[in-house]
Parts: sequence; structure tokens; C-alpha cells
Amino acid sequence: MGDARLDYQEIIYSFFDRFLKGENSPRLDALPKVTYFTMGLNKWQSTDTLPPSGAHPLTMYLSSGGHANSLTGDGVLVTSPPDADKPDAFAYDPLNPVLSYGGNVCCTGDAVQAGAFDQRRMEARDDILIYTSEPFKEGTGVTGPIAPTLYVSSDAKDTDFTVKVLDVYPDGRAYNLDESIQRMRYHDGYDKPLVWMEPGKVYKVTLQPLNTSNYFAAGHQLRMEVSSSNFPRFDRNLNTGGNNYDESKGVVAP
Repeated sequence: MGDARLDYQEIIYSFFDRFLKGENSPRLDALPKVTYFTMGLNKWQSTDTLPPSGAHPLTMYLSSGGHANSLTGDGVLVTSPPDADKPDAFAYDPLNPVLSYGGNVCCTGDAVQAGAFDQRRMEARDDILIYTSEPFKEGTGVTGPIAPTLYVSSDAKDTDFTVKVLDVYPDGRAYNLDESIQRMRYHDGYDKPLVWMEPGKVYKVTLQPLNTSNYFAAGHQLRMEVSSSNFPRFDRNLNTGGNNYDESKGVVAP
């Protein structure tokens, strides 16, 4: 467990003193533009830009032989486009959603326990596609936004797609770092008309960026999970194109 202690209250009081009282705030004056905590290194770091100066963008690709389902599947993360690739498929049943297990959550009572937990028991499900990189040969820091792009298709009028990024330890433990979700009816934008999916049509969807800072020690692996639910952190999509909140029956989205 990392030591993430920070003089949070002093920073907040200094903020109030300046912007509510109009007083000088030496503590705020001393703050860098960005302060962030790097997991794995277990330390606070600071920078004037995010990603930090000197960081290099990295693009990784999902690849498989068409069977990336569950932890026993053949999904991999690679750094160059695969020469041959097959589509992966799963069926999302809103009556049997993937349950939330940890995460960056707040104020949910006891519905979701916040934090990082070993996800292997969740990864036994066939409705989770799993892609894992080769082990890092040397320690590697990953800091900044992660923008997942998927090419998806479904027979349902509407459904969701979820992404989770994980740090996999040499002994197999897989700890969640961050996660995101996209409801397909909004994939053109939340200020645009709703768009319903057409069977057989492939849609390109870029999820809202995940943001994290993690140090992958040598031997660790980067993993990405793709599914269609993360409940109850995110509302289930019943896949009907309806309101969800006033519906009691859903349809399976293949």
C-alpha cells in the first residue's frame, strides 16, 4: 500500500483564503501547476504540463485469434498493427452484468468499494475481452490520458462499451488503474441527436480519456479489458433504446 498522504486540508484552506477572503496564500503560490501521485513508485510528483515534459505517446493495438474472452483467452496488446487479426465477440446480458469491483469512486455508500483490487475473479467471465502486453523489460512510467478506440458492432439498438486498464504483476495479480464507459446512443456526442446502432454496421468509438500515473516495474504487464457493463458504478444499459430507468426488461446484446 503506497503512502499517498498530502497536506490536503492546508491546500483547501489556502484556496478558500485566497478566493473567498481575498487574502495572500503562500501555500498556493508555492504549488506547481500539476501535482500527481504515481502508483508503483508511491510518490507525489509535480510538473508544469500533463503529460509531463519528455513523455512520449505510445499507441498499442488489440490483437487476438478471435478468442480474447476471459483470462484464458488469446488476446494480446501489441505495439504495432498485427498482420492478421480476427474480431472478438461476446454477449452482454443486462440481467447478469459485470459487477463493479473497486475503482475510482466516491460517495457510493457500500454499493462499490473504492480502490485497486485483484481482478482475476472477474476476468473468469466470458463477457470480458482481455488483452495483455508482453512483460516490460525495464521499469516504465505511464502518466497522462489514455484514449481507447474501439471498432464495434451489435444487433442491439443501443448498448454500452466499457474499458478498464490494469497493472499485471509477475505472479498474475491484476490491479485496476482506471476505467471508462461509452453509451452508444451518444457516440456522436452528448450534444448531438441520438444515434441507434444498425445490425451488421461497424462503428468507430473513442471513449472519454482515462487518466492515470503508474510505474510498471520490470516484469509487469499492461492489460486492457473490454466489456459492456460495470454495475453498479455505471447504470446498466438494457439495450432496448429506451430510458432504462423506467424499464424492467432488457435484451441480450451480442
